[in-house]
Amino acid sequence: MAKSKAKKEEESIFDALALLEKEMNIPSDYMIEKITNAIRIALKKSNNGNDDIQIRIEPENKVFSVFIRKTVVEKVNDSGREVLLDVALKHDPLAEIGSVVALKQDPKQFGRIAAQTAKHIIHQGIRDVEKGQVAEEFQSRHQELVTATVDRIMPDTGDVVVKIGDHDVILTKNEQVGNEHFEVGDLIKVYVVDVKVGDREPRTTISRTHPGMVKRLFETEVPEIFDGTVVIKSVSREAGSRTKIAVWSNDENVDPVGACIGPRGSRVTKIVDELGGEKIDIIKYSEDLSEYIAKALSPADVTNVEIIDESTRSCRVTVPASQLSLAIGNKGQNARLAARLTGWKIDIRSEEEMNAEAEKNAEDEFEEDDSELFTDEGEAETVAEEPAADPSDDETEE
Repeated sequence: MAKSKAKKEEESIFDALALLEKEMNIPSDYMIEKITNAIRIALKKSNNGNDDIQIRIEPENKVFSVFIRKTVVEKVNDSGREVLLDVALKHDPLAEIGSVVALKQDPKQFGRIAAQTAKHIIHQGIRDVEKGQVAEEFQSRHQELVTATVDRIMPDTGDVVVKIGDHDVILTKNEQVGNEHFEVGDLIKVYVVDVKVGDREPRTTISRTHPGMVKRLFETEVPEIFDGTVVIKSVSREAGSRTKIAVWSNDENVDPVGACIGPRGSRVTKIVDELGGEKIDIIKYSEDLSEYIAKALSPADVTNVEIIDESTRSCRVTVPASQLSLAIGNKGQNARLAARLTGWKIDIRSEEEMNAEAEKNAEDEFEEDDSELFTDEGEAETVAEEPAADPSDDETEE
């Protein structure tokens, strides 16, 4: 009866392993390794450091046996490494003083501390596997757009906990668009910015403000981007307010801007709706730097682009006076976004400013030339005023 009960307990271990593998996708081999290490550590601790331990776990045959080897002695001084002859004979009929016997262990007799140690290591093994699975799942979604369900909202911080699959991830307040409002149960799209694996749970950073989110939305809505016909060259964004995106077509018969806008604006409208009404400027990328910078400042009209210094990537842009405020934008937003889009520092001037500056420079140059002329005339006058030598002086000496 006792043997049958022990057998059932051993079988329950293998049933638990099979359940872990099925429901949590944790390989049995991995857990067997963890259980083996846990038992070894537990037995070693409860037997004064004796590590002469044999563990056999075979799920296919449902075999689970644990032995610890001890030396047979007449008097036990170290219970962890020594055993009396009468006890040894129960395990090995051939045992004698001085021989080493393998004593079969009952997991129930490991003791409270040993059991806690084993339990901790097994749980740690499960957590490690889960952590690895979470990290692997999110790393495969790195820099991708995923759909999440709002699970709960933290009223003290404004952070939102969302469910991505079976995992909880925090959408922090600073990664949310300012004018957004969420309710529990809402389905929202988030961008997986980064996944870091540390000692604790993998840390996943998700965002709704990252420029990459806009890029992925266009890839989703525009087939020509998805298949590579149209390429997104650059994106600059101030989340909740405005985005600029530069696109290029690998097919001269495909208009990249038109493809992104879609029939009657249907494609870009879906993206704008997803972003809560955020304005989007779609411009055509150009290899001509001056043309590209001019388009980046749209909707303003640009008269001229002057490259000042290529090493510092700085330029000066001239616009009509009526377009100056439009080119700069509200609180400088349009100029900032254009600079980020192109990667160039942009100094914006009106035509009037440039003309006034040109006139001033011309006047300064004229004054310099006039000053030089005045200096030359002065020298001439000085020379002219010097008294000429009197030839009568020489005659008088003679």
